[in-house]
Amino acid sequence: MKSHCFISIRFIFSFLLFAGTTFTVFSQYNEIPDRPAPQRLVNDFAGIFNSQQKLKLEKMLVAFNDSTSTQIAVVTVETLNNYDIADFTDRLAEKWGVGRKGKDNGIVVLIKPKLKASDYGEVRISVGYGLEEVIPDATAHRIINHEMIPRFQEGDYYRGVAAAVEVLMNLASGKYTAEQYEEVDMVTVIIVVGGMILMFVFFLVFFKKFNKGNKGGLPFIISGIPGGFNSSGSRRSSGGFGGFGGGSFGGGGASGRW
Repeated sequence: MKSHCFISIRFIFSFLLFAGTTFTVFSQYNEIPDRPAPQRLVNDFAGIFNSQQKLKLEKMLVAFNDSTSTQIAVVTVETLNNYDIADFTDRLAEKWGVGRKGKDNGIVVLIKPKLKASDYGEVRISVGYGLEEVIPDATAHRIINHEMIPRFQEGDYYRGVAAAVEVLMNLASGKYTAEQYEEVDMVTVIIVVGGMILMFVFFLVFFKKFNKGNKGGLPFIISGIPGGFNSSGSRRSSGGFGGFGGGSFGGGGASGRW
């Protein structure tokens, strides 16, 4: 009798443990946003883009999907529900099935914006299995730090995302390699810095000559030189987005915060 009672207690305990674990996993799964209906490549749950910006990004990404089958999804959220951003993004990418099944050629760009002064923003680029060689983690990290965060710090989320998406499309389509992207970026920096130095020397010589014979002199002020290394560009779309295809992700990509 005692043995039967002991077995029953063990059975009940095991069942409750199993049910609790299942409920926890199910609850966590539901904390990740559901795949949108109708399906879209730009899903601005945090409301950081205006309608024209969303439409422009969507058309550009749909056109790229139609021409290459590579799917780049842009997602913004107000909260990560206590997840690490890498875990949150990979779970979302798997739940939605971003990319083509068998090719695993999906990319998810996820932004949790800085909504108040005491908060911080976070960004993640998650790369599907099939693109990890052409977009390695170090390159994704560079895209975040060079294309996105500087613009995000200025409050310009659209330009940051558009610049990053342009680089990701060029890498995924083979327009240039990760190594070439880094080389081009360094050359651009050298050209811009060199140009600034030449302009400084030119103005210095000009005002030195101009001030000859001018006792009062002329104040020499340089207000600043506008920067910006990349342009967002746009492409025509051949139609609406046909839907995600069931791609897989395995942790490739990079994260950042500001």
